[in-house]
Amino acid sequence: MTTTTPSRGRRRAPTRIERVAGRAAALQKPRVILALLLLLALTSIMLLDGYLRAEVGGDQRVRTGAGSGDVPDEILDGGPILTFRGGQATTVSVPDKTIALTFDDGPNPTWTPQVLEILEKYDVPGTFFVVGSMVSRYPGLVRDLVDQGNEIGIHTFTHVDLSYQSDARVTREITQTQLALAGAAGITTTLFRAPYSSKTDAIDNYSWPVYQNLGEDGYTSVFIDTDSDDWKRPGVSKIVKWATPSKNNGASVLFHDAGGERSQTIKALPKYIEKMKAKGYTFTTISGVMGSQGPTAGSPVAGGQGSTLQAAHREATGATLYEGKALIAAVAVAEWTVPALSVGLMVVGVAVLGRFGMMLVLARRHHRQRNRRRFRWGPTVTEPVSVIVPAYNEKECIANTLQSLARSTHPIEIIVVDDGSTDGTSEIARAAADSLGMRNVRVIRQENAGKPAALNNGVRSAGHGIVVMMDGDTVFEPDTVRQLVQPFADPEVGAVAGNAKVGNRNTVIGAWQHIEYVMGFNLDRRMYDLLRCMPTIPGAIGAFRRDAVLEAGGMSEDTLAEDTDITIALHRAGWRVVYEEHARAWTEAPGSLKQLWSQRYRWSYGTMQALWKHRKSLTDKGPSGRFGRVGMPLVVIFQIVTPVFAPLIDVFTVYSMIFVDFRAALLAWLAVLAVQLVCAAYAFRLDREKYRYLLMMPLQQLAYRQLMYLVLIHSCVTALTGGRLRWQKLKRTGEVGTPAGVR
Repeated sequence: MTTTTPSRGRRRAPTRIERVAGRAAALQKPRVILALLLLLALTSIMLLDGYLRAEVGGDQRVRTGAGSGDVPDEILDGGPILTFRGGQATTVSVPDKTIALTFDDGPNPTWTPQVLEILEKYDVPGTFFVVGSMVSRYPGLVRDLVDQGNEIGIHTFTHVDLSYQSDARVTREITQTQLALAGAAGITTTLFRAPYSSKTDAIDNYSWPVYQNLGEDGYTSVFIDTDSDDWKRPGVSKIVKWATPSKNNGASVLFHDAGGERSQTIKALPKYIEKMKAKGYTFTTISGVMGSQGPTAGSPVAGGQGSTLQAAHREATGATLYEGKALIAAVAVAEWTVPALSVGLMVVGVAVLGRFGMMLVLARRHHRQRNRRRFRWGPTVTEPVSVIVPAYNEKECIANTLQSLARSTHPIEIIVVDDGSTDGTSEIARAAADSLGMRNVRVIRQENAGKPAALNNGVRSAGHGIVVMMDGDTVFEPDTVRQLVQPFADPEVGAVAGNAKVGNRNTVIGAWQHIEYVMGFNLDRRMYDLLRCMPTIPGAIGAFRRDAVLEAGGMSEDTLAEDTDITIALHRAGWRVVYEEHARAWTEAPGSLKQLWSQRYRWSYGTMQALWKHRKSLTDKGPSGRFGRVGMPLVVIFQIVTPVFAPLIDVFTVYSMIFVDFRAALLAWLAVLAVQLVCAAYAFRLDREKYRYLLMMPLQQLAYRQLMYLVLIHSCVTALTGGRLRWQKLKRTGEVGTPAGVR
């Protein structure tokens, strides 16, 4: 065993790279916050859109015979307009031969414009009781309603039955609808009609307090005398018949301009208007009815017929107006974003399923090809190789690493490059080598300069033409090196990726990463190997031709992913990069979520840096351009774009469970999980792993994938804002010992 120690001098000044790294490190917390804010914004938009499109909580009203003992008889037997002038409940009836034409559930972009066209043709005003969520989505229709001289009333925000809701929910339904009206048309209104209401004789002890409270706030509650029942779609003639009041009585008549298919309503409405005009009826609004009974307190009826017909309207001003405009703007964003995300989900779904299908087909072919009895890379490689172990504060693991290398069945020299450790790593390495009687170990100490510099130092010091690189916290099986170097029998092979395994898989994070390594990494590598566009030689286990590495300029410090960087560089230099599944290395998964975040952030951001650095590979010609033509697009799609949008599956699942169909959404999510389980099970079969760890996969999809999503967003933000980080050291426990103990 030999030891090399750098000369010591005065403390050097920080390099430009180190200064940039320091500034980048200071920006990490804001970037994490920004990533979380992006997720929060997406969640808020989805919730807003769902709230607008579906009734939250559902309509739970069930008639239970509550009775109407609390409701005065004069109200039950009175007219369809309920007011509380001076705190006294009073009803107003529609005068004879007068029709107050009312419409519920709108506005709707299909049916409301057709209704307005009919009303304008016959010069008939209407009173539209609008749903606030629909107003928010179609504000232009509300402006058209008002500009045409029609009157607006509130029909709640989500079309919920208010009889069994809390006072806070009632207030919220009314207030939100008022804000929507203010933002859409610059008005508020004093008219209200409850969903699922009919005539005043249907008021019961549950609904009566709602009308009383709203009356105290100045609202006029509107009921009906005659119901067209057009929502039943009984036919045009029956709609006209049912909407016609008996004898010459006046009536508040109900139609619908939304809430379902309304083609029969559109056909019946002109026939109804013509019929009633032929009978000598006139049409007015609810305010018109109330104006004909004398001035209503607070109603500007003295300004002529137009102001009488819309007397319930108030001009929105101040905070109400601006909050309303903000609501409409937010809804507009949601209306654009959610459909766009839906399209994105479809694309992601196709990409994910396509990737799974490609991995299964190509991995199966790769496994059969490489495991044929007659398959050989060429003559058996028996020449000694150099194993380079970069180490920075690896006192917990370095002894296990050297112990595993001592059992190697292939002749090796070991070069431990201590990158300025402060925990005695080099001393522990020398002591371990002495205790094991290893004479093939060299320990080189250097000032802290980062992992790429440590690897380059090892490559320059290597005495053999093939170098194996591993991490200081990794252990090899006795046959690992021998298996790893056999592909070099093919003179076209410049580098070999080994099979990295998680040793501490009995922890939650370890189990999650174990699934990811077997399924995501090793199954991927089989696919990329067969396509001859392997993107990464893992830092835990990889082998290189020494001359190829030196010709490529060594391990670059330009990116955080020096392994991906050198792999792509070798592709571009014309070398072939392959995967050897039988060469196994055992590594330690992070022990905490913080360390996991740090590790995956480095990988994700480093991969982006390497892809950007080698972006010109897209235009490389000849065999050396294969990575740019095939590998680069696949890596961008499968490792960056798809993972960024993959959480849409979970987001839309939750969205659908809350606002659409819980059972269907759950079944769809389980179907996607089943596809992933099939792929994972096949990957475990190829690697001869135990299936019991797949029990952790549902939890992995719920928690681990969301964490990886945030890490990737963090990486994207970092890429957009600039910055770099040095070699990040994870805290290790040294619990991964001999390989036999972890299988």
